[in-house]
Amino acid sequence: MAISSTGLGFCRLPYLPVRSPLRHCFFQIRLGYAAAIEAFDETEIVESASGGKIYGNAPEWKKLKSKDLGISTSKISRSTRVVLNGLKRKGFEVYLVGGCVRDLILKRTPKDFDIITSAELKEVMSTFSRCEMIGRRFPICHVHVGDTIVEVSSFSTRTTRFGRGLSMDPEKPAGCDEKDYVRWKNCMERDFTINGLMFDPYAKLVYDYMGGLNDIRKAKVRTIKPANLSLTEDCARILRAVRIAARLGFGLSKETALAVKRLSASILRLDRGRLLMEVNYMMAYGSAEASLRLLWKLGLLEILLPMQAAYFVRQGFRRRDKRYNMLLSLFSNLDKLLAPDRPCHNSLWFAMLAFHEALSDQPRDPLVIAAFSLAVHNGGDLSEALSIARRINKQHDTSFQELSEPGPMDSETLLDDVMSLAASVRSALGHLTDEYFVSQAMAKYPKAPYSDLVFFPLPLYLRVCKIFECVGGGKEKGFVPKHGSKIDYELLALGSLKEVRHVFARVVFDTVYPIDDRLKK
Repeated sequence: MAISSTGLGFCRLPYLPVRSPLRHCFFQIRLGYAAAIEAFDETEIVESASGGKIYGNAPEWKKLKSKDLGISTSKISRSTRVVLNGLKRKGFEVYLVGGCVRDLILKRTPKDFDIITSAELKEVMSTFSRCEMIGRRFPICHVHVGDTIVEVSSFSTRTTRFGRGLSMDPEKPAGCDEKDYVRWKNCMERDFTINGLMFDPYAKLVYDYMGGLNDIRKAKVRTIKPANLSLTEDCARILRAVRIAARLGFGLSKETALAVKRLSASILRLDRGRLLMEVNYMMAYGSAEASLRLLWKLGLLEILLPMQAAYFVRQGFRRRDKRYNMLLSLFSNLDKLLAPDRPCHNSLWFAMLAFHEALSDQPRDPLVIAAFSLAVHNGGDLSEALSIARRINKQHDTSFQELSEPGPMDSETLLDDVMSLAASVRSALGHLTDEYFVSQAMAKYPKAPYSDLVFFPLPLYLRVCKIFECVGGGKEKGFVPKHGSKIDYELLALGSLKEVRHVFARVVFDTVYPIDDRLKK
């Protein structure tokens, strides 16, 4: 298997493409963008009867007390407070902005906190000793506080022009004071209405210029600009829309959902590192099951993860299907152990994809799967793994096609089957990172978009190989398996082999031998 020189994936083996690579989809993207530009240009600024300013069909501006929204400043992280206080003491305006405000309103723990300030970025740099400026097109500051990084942007950072004369510096509405205009203009440049909220933690006020509070109440993800324009301007917003909706249990507005489906092919313009980052946000923070369902519903799964999409097709899964299958159950059980502030390393969910792909290709006896996962957990001590597996007396989930009917099995046969499963998992890892095998996954389904996308980098592939290589390679010298059920989330996020193997085995057991009532349904 050849490795690409970029180290971002495996090279394609020679083959003939099964269909044109999304040419028609890109034509639709151009048409959608042109229509969106025209719609945006025709938007007018008007004033409501109550005196609030409205931009086109946007809702009336709102300014609410944070206590009326149930926001508790105690949920703001210590490192964020350090940065807020440091800038405030210098006399600058400071606001929390984006998803963290949304999450505080929803009584959720924010994944991180973003700050925007009236200070220039150079002034932010001079305020904090451990601070660096990153980015060229949209520069921001990373302020280091202990082991954490707080992201700070400036109102003075201006976005560039996009498209045919469309400026992101719209005309100032009549009757708008300077501070409102600066805040409103910044919100206009954001992606979704529910991310277009600003919170002043000192005045304890929340500013809503885009109707974000109303969409939070409706549980809807809606773009600020016309959806075709917004998603064409930044195709990564397609994946962010899925991630946010999945994590919050929200739906997409009709306009946004249609634009996502129409422009889905445009995500192929993103570099592989960015794709991995966006997919990791979906899979590693406690919303993997919902993300997989939504990717499938919107027609994105067959572009990002064709092998998993092919599995859904074989299972007879419809786009809006509410049923479970083994793939969804594995990630549902992983989600129960994770949260936005307690993520896993991407090697864990990638390992689970490979493990399931191996079972999908060749169903196995539940006893074999139990012994295999125990061997992964204890670093390859097969004699102990087989002994413990034989003592399991729980009923396995009989609804999964990946589990074969249990039968009598002597120790030698059990050992051989465990070794065979280990080889199948290693083979599945290779297939998931090989463009030829990926491209063939959906070849039987001509209505599906052609995709040979591989965004798993070589270091990640090698790291996942390390998780499984102990099975069949002999007990790892010096490896001490984890004892007890408590998870060290700091080590799990860093990819500690002990923690990753422990959680992998735990998820597999909870899936094959469920502790819930799904067996009774």
